[in-house]
Amino acid sequence: MNHRASGTQGVEQEFRVFVQGIADSLHRTAYLLCGDWYLADDLVQEALAKAYSNWRKVQRADSPSAYVRRILINESRRGWRRNRKHTLESGTRALDPAVSDMADSVVNRTELLQALQSLPARQRATVVLRFLEGLSERETAATLGCSEGTVKSQTSRALTKLKSLLKEDH
Repeated sequence: MNHRASGTQGVEQEFRVFVQGIADSLHRTAYLLCGDWYLADDLVQEALAKAYSNWRKVQRADSPSAYVRRILINESRRGWRRNRKHTLESGTRALDPAVSDMADSVVNRTELLQALQSLPARQRATVVLRFLEGLSERETAATLGCSEGTVKSQTSRALTKLKSLLKEDH
């Protein structure tokens, strides 16, 4: 076996181990950002492909998980913009969940997902990372590439809007 082949295998193995540790969380985050399991799978696949192609840079980051989450959120924003443009042009409603999971039987899940989808992308990402993925303000700021103060203000605005939206439904 030549040196280059063994080096490539080592990189692939490192990446596989990383993906095994973060994949469930990325899928959950992607679903909460877009509200569609198929689209979430696509977002995760795209984020992981970009992470793999820049794996050495990802590994050197202070938090490789935050780095990949940022890629995922950026991909989600791009998709959200495309879907919003398509929705406005065609008059169709984008971002309806295509496939439900067992947790959809929880009474308020659909309302929460709809309320999340109505938030601006940055506020949605902040709420998902802070409360649904359990990241700290510092980790959320690192993931989004902003200050902790921005995370606090975006969280406050998002929670205020969510509270009003969820009260309207009841």
